[in-house]
Amino acid sequence: MKRLWPTSLPGQIALLVAVALFAAQALNFGLLLRERRAFRFAEITLPAVTRLIDAAERRIAPRAGQPAATPRDRMRGVRLVTDRVPTMRGDPETDVESAIRSGFTDAGIPVGRIAAHIRPIDEAEIRARGVGERRAERLRRMGAVLDSAVELPGRGWLVSHTPWPMAERGLLWQSLAQTFILYVIVLLPVLWIGRRIAKPLRRLAGAARAFHPARPLPAIEPQGPQDVRLLISAFTDLGQRVNAMVDEKDRMLGAIGHDLRTPLAALRVRIESVEDDTDRARMAETIDEMNATLDDILSLARLGRPSEAATDVDVAALVDAVVEDFRDLGHDVDFVEAARVPLHLRQNLMRRAVRNLIENAIKYGGGSAEVRIETGPQAVAITVADRGPGIPPDRMEVVFDPFTRLETSRNRDTGGIGLGLALARAIVRDAGGEILLANRDGGGLNATIRLLR
Repeated sequence: MKRLWPTSLPGQIALLVAVALFAAQALNFGLLLRERRAFRFAEITLPAVTRLIDAAERRIAPRAGQPAATPRDRMRGVRLVTDRVPTMRGDPETDVESAIRSGFTDAGIPVGRIAAHIRPIDEAEIRARGVGERRAERLRRMGAVLDSAVELPGRGWLVSHTPWPMAERGLLWQSLAQTFILYVIVLLPVLWIGRRIAKPLRRLAGAARAFHPARPLPAIEPQGPQDVRLLISAFTDLGQRVNAMVDEKDRMLGAIGHDLRTPLAALRVRIESVEDDTDRARMAETIDEMNATLDDILSLARLGRPSEAATDVDVAALVDAVVEDFRDLGHDVDFVEAARVPLHLRQNLMRRAVRNLIENAIKYGGGSAEVRIETGPQAVAITVADRGPGIPPDRMEVVFDPFTRLETSRNRDTGGIGLGLALARAIVRDAGGEILLANRDGGGLNATIRLLR
């Protein structure tokens, strides 16, 4: 199910304003409707009740000097029906019935049943009644008639027909027109203002997503309201500070690498004076391991600012060259030939990532590895498979942490220092890909580098 809430800032502002305007207009409509009904009760209902009471008094006790009325006489729009019960149609109006009963009670006139109904009136009925033009125009304008009937016990029914204004219909269309005008007058400027606010924010978001220590900081001109301009300026300052810190880190790492390699080289020269061949070989291996560890640490730390530029590389040829290097060293590594697959990446770094996976497969996978390349419409997968014990499912993610070893014996030949997978993942993620580990059916592990095309 799609979300109805808009994601853009102008859309959210416009929706909130629209809801607020609708709520205000609905409240205003309710208040106006209540006022109109109160006005109608005072201007229409009370005069109708007064005429009915006046007619009843004339029927029951005529005033001195006033002639008695006949059953069919017209008395200010009120007539007496004695031969039948009046037929009422339309919607009942209980408020009017209550007002009529209350009025007759106050006047001390006993009444029986009371009925009041509102019904629409059409042009044919107006012509059939034969009323004057002024009254006919008033009926057309009102649109409805209030039919009231009051039972006078033993005398018949007093029946009254009063024009009744359909205030709700006109008021509804009036409120809808006002709401539409408000939406046009208010929402359009709100949308325009929201877009002006959101435009620099969108540029800021794009610059934040595109920010990378290896590239210059995108130039963003502070625009929009004061708060937005301050935010853009703060982001620019933050990016400059981050770049300055990364530059300082690179200089520090370069100095550390230089300071460490110099004594290691001196040690390599001095061990040549060691007479015992076994001790000399072990010292040389230790120095080589220290150099390899130093290279891995510096490579991992400098990966955010690589000096190598990305170029178009044939992935199949790159993997084949790495496999040949291992074969030259006497390792059992098979490569499944694949078609040419050109990708834009940093060649030396990707070669190192593939080499680290093959080294792990040889070290922990029984001394052999199989490498294959699978090409899809959206990605290229480089899979290094071994026949080792695999990795426990709960340790699949932990092995990517720097200096993490599944082999805890501290044997340098079997455990390493725990930087191979961490460096490989950092290289692949820098290229926009990912490394996936999965245990093979029947034993072994598949380490897959997935690169987007």
